[in-house]
Amino acid sequence: MQIEDSSVQGALLFLQIKKEKKLSVLSKLCYAIGGAPNQVAGSASAFFLQIYLLDVAQITPLQTSLVLSVGKVWGGITDPIVGYFINKSKWTKIGRLMPWIIGCTPFLTVSYLFLWFAPPFLTGRVLWYLTFYCLFQALTTVFHVPYSTLTMFLSTDQKERDSATAYRMTVEVLGTLLGAAVQGQIVASAHISARCALNNETANFIENTTHVALGSHNSSLSQPLAYQLHAEKVYMIAAGIIGGVYLFCTAILFFGVTEKDDPYALNSDSIMPFFRGFKLTMKHGPYLNLTAAFLLISAAVQLEQSNFVLFCTHAADLGDHFQNLVLTILISAVLSVPFWQWFLQRFGKKSATFGISWMIPFAVLLVTIPNLIVAYLVAVTSGLSIAASLLLPWSMLPDVVDDFRLLNPQAKGLETIFYSSFVFFTRLSAGIALGISSLSLEFTGYSTGACKQPYHVAITLRVLIGAVPAALIIIGLLILIFYPISEEKRRENEHALNMIRYRPKRRPTLLG
Repeated sequence: MQIEDSSVQGALLFLQIKKEKKLSVLSKLCYAIGGAPNQVAGSASAFFLQIYLLDVAQITPLQTSLVLSVGKVWGGITDPIVGYFINKSKWTKIGRLMPWIIGCTPFLTVSYLFLWFAPPFLTGRVLWYLTFYCLFQALTTVFHVPYSTLTMFLSTDQKERDSATAYRMTVEVLGTLLGAAVQGQIVASAHISARCALNNETANFIENTTHVALGSHNSSLSQPLAYQLHAEKVYMIAAGIIGGVYLFCTAILFFGVTEKDDPYALNSDSIMPFFRGFKLTMKHGPYLNLTAAFLLISAAVQLEQSNFVLFCTHAADLGDHFQNLVLTILISAVLSVPFWQWFLQRFGKKSATFGISWMIPFAVLLVTIPNLIVAYLVAVTSGLSIAASLLLPWSMLPDVVDDFRLLNPQAKGLETIFYSSFVFFTRLSAGIALGISSLSLEFTGYSTGACKQPYHVAITLRVLIGAVPAALIIIGLLILIFYPISEEKRRENEHALNMIRYRPKRRPTLLG
């Protein structure tokens, strides 16, 4: 009789836990919307910040390299620091992660606005942009680390987490599309064709000054300044719209998502100290494999994004089409996320990673045959690859955390460590890639604000768009061949963790 009662209780407990694991579509959607603003701002800065600093703010390529690389590296350094403080923070009425997201959003919005503001002084402009880019990257970390970690506190069911991640990636790619669309369409008038036409008109006017009155001469010469003011204005309009997206989406996340109180506290009585946990994660093989691979892949994607507009403008004579090409890339990425979610469920996450390589042959084709039809073909295939590169690491990282948890069931509080250190390494690689990219333009003679760039600049942009990303992606995929968590291993881990989770839990205490 006692055995029967135990069986009934076990069955009821199992049904209760399965019910608790289930996430509503509304919760998944609100969670996904919360990640959109970082992608909107990230997309705008990835595609347009470099050309803004060079042609609108008019700082040198060397200074641009300093701003982009130091900013990215600083953002990466703040990742484990933020992870440490989040790991130390206590549970509140709205959760342990949510206060960080809500608290940083107003400051993040202000720093983003000042990043696109051209100060009235020219000397020392590089310090202005370096300060606000570093501040923006740091605050982005304060937002992103708790937000990405929140995935682990939505449900203990891997399928539910994967589903929430798919929602998140779809909305984030839509956010990337929105960022590129807003920025691209608004600032398109600030770039090459209009400016060069204006400069040519001014040059022709100067040649005929002997036939024109002095007052008319001065009026014409003021037009380049008018263009500069127009460029600064349209960039600020775009920044203001994107700043509003931060406030709106964060409010939806706050009201639509409930953070659960550590569903990953197993049959454990210890809280792992941050630095001890960090050392352990750095020894975990699957985590090192995943991080090393996507460190290279994310650097490749960052190079493609940051140099694409420059390539279209100065190396492929596609300056009038860059905003539409960027939109094509991102529309393709949005539409392909559901396909990749189906593919990884049907064939496994490891198999899906090779979809990232689809962009390689087409990027090389664009470099060798830079015409409009090829450019749109490259845009479509690049969107497919970018979608895979965005979805897969965030879908695979929870499996790595589960694998580590199974090997270390005595500890809790490790999720933030995994997510913050992963973001740290990917940002570090992106910062190094951007720094090398801008330095390459400096060494090959990039002329700030010029309509026509030297031949060696065009060659450098072709290499940065084609050969370098291709090499990084190939090496990253070769590393992923040795990724040890197969679909069978993932299911075994899930089953083993569920067996532990169903046991009664004891109140956790802090280990020294």
